Amino acid sequence: MVTKQSEAWQQLAIGGVLFLLAFMIIFPFFYIFSVSFTDGSVYQIDRLALWPEKWSTDAYQFVLSGKGFISSFYASIFITCIGTPLAILISCMMAYMLSKNYLPGRKYFMYLIIFTMLFSPGIIPNYLLVKEIGLLNSWWAIILPAATNAWTLLVMKSFFQGIPFELEESAKMDGSGDLQTFFRIILPLSKAPLAAFSLFFAVALWNTYFNAMIYLTDTLKWPLQVFLQQVVVASSISQFTDDSVLAMLTRGKAIPPEVVKMAAVVVVTLPIICVYPFLQKYFAKGVLIGSVKG
Repeated sequence: MVTKQSEAWQQLAIGGVLFLLAFMIIFPFFYIFSVSFTDGSVYQIDRLALWPEKWSTDAYQFVLSGKGFISSFYASIFITCIGTPLAILISCMMAYMLSKNYLPGRKYFMYLIIFTMLFSPGIIPNYLLVKEIGLLNSWWAIILPAATNAWTLLVMKSFFQGIPFELEESAKMDGSGDLQTFFRIILPLSKAPLAAFSLFFAVALWNTYFNAMIYLTDTLKWPLQVFLQQVVVASSISQFTDDSVLAMLTRGKAIPPEVVKMAAVVVVTLPIICVYPFLQKYFAKGVLIGSVKG
């Protein structure tokens, strides 16, 4: 029998472990924030400073100024704001279709989807496909290939199968068509998974880097991740090709590369951090719901 004293010690141990884990997670972000606001004249790479000895926004001015940042920020906003709703719409409509047992060829489509989870075509076939479609040097080359994935389809399919079929039958008896039932009944009941997968797609599109390096040759179409990578590289070496970065480097301010990197990390992660609290209440429920069914 567990006594009150032993139960209190258990709660204290659990609280201590949770506090330690929270500290391990929060500390790197706090350190990044602190370094990003540290003046370059007092920064020391071998010194752990949890608070800026001398505050400065030179690193943020270095990262944010210039035409290159504005165009890349617009590119990331366009890719994320257009790609996320499109990915959610395609994923939900396809998953809803696969949740119907009477669909002809349903098992065939399921085999194809599961096959993509096991075998990936690779970089070269993907590049050739995008090239043949005519999407090279276009933002759609990043949006369309990421419009859905097998894991999202399987989880959403399981969720739709858990919705009582009687709701759809009653809607059809009232004269509702398939599309009207889907948009006015099914989707309003799917707020939790929609919010969770919207966050997944938004983070993936916002952080897109490798596909942008492959498919986009126009520097004005680079998303924020690629531009900031050029800024970080330019702050570390003297040879680079981006004229917008060159204009920033000739300002005469000596900024340590580490400070620039930390400022770039803050700039990239801040928009997603601001969005996450609004979706947090749906996040855990949306990830778990429908995941235990076949």
